[in-house]
Order: sequence, then C-alpha cells, then structure tokens
Amino acid sequence: MVGLNKYLVAAVFFCCTCLIQAQGVFGKWKTIDDRTGKPKAVIDVYKKDGLMHGKVSRILEKGREDALCVKCEGELKDQPIVGMKIIDGLKEDDGEWKGKTLFDPEQAMTFRCRIWLNPENEDELKVRGYLSLLYRTQTWLRVEE
Repeated sequence: MVGLNKYLVAAVFFCCTCLIQAQGVFGKWKTIDDRTGKPKAVIDVYKKDGLMHGKVSRILEKGREDALCVKCEGELKDQPIVGMKIIDGLKEDDGEWKGKTLFDPEQAMTFRCRIWLNPENEDELKVRGYLSLLYRTQTWLRVEE
C-alpha cells in the first residue's frame, strides 16, 4: 500500500507540473499600471505561425471601456482600443519572447520588448518595453477563465 501511495503522489505531481507548463505565456492577462498599481486592461496573448501576438480584449478602467486611440495616427486614428493588436510578431529566445512591436495606445508609441514568465510565479507575466536605453517593466496577472 505504501508503494502505491508513492506512485500516486508522483503521478499527481507530474500531472500538476504538466498543467502549469501548459499554461505558459499564452492566455488572458490583466495589465497593471506600474505607476498607479491599478488594473487597466485584459490582453489576449496568443501564438500564430510560431510568433507571439496580443490584442486588447477588455478595458478595465471605469469610464474608458469604449476608449478610442485619439493620439494614434494613420489607420489607427480614433479606432477602438478594444480589439487593437498591441503585441505583434515576437520570437521566442530561450524562454523569453522578444521583438520590436509592443504598442501603447495611450501614448501611441511602439517599443522594442521582452516578455517572460516570472520564474517564481507563473501567474505573473513580465513585460518590458524599451525606448533607446530606457525601459519600463510591468507585471501582468493571469486571468483565470
């Protein structure tokens, strides 16, 4: 009986580990403003053709649910922020996703970026945007569906 319990514990541990690894970076993430600490939006991060993409699926700020990209230029000018692609074509490199397209619709600016799971808490996604030598890192929180 003791031997059976040992195998049962090992099987449960293996299943839980696979489930955690399967969650990975893809899914829905709540953005948190690193200056105010308040939730701002939910981003749907997905994989297409081996690359990372992400779009705004919901705005969480009261009164801004239907916000438009007023600072944007060109085809994005005055378009709804919900549904807007803000992460485009990031490539994986040793557990991190890197690229040149992290778009901030509030500032109408595009940044180079790195995105990775927090190794200490896989329900946290680290999102770092670079502008020249300066950078900011936000922690996004996994949204359970």
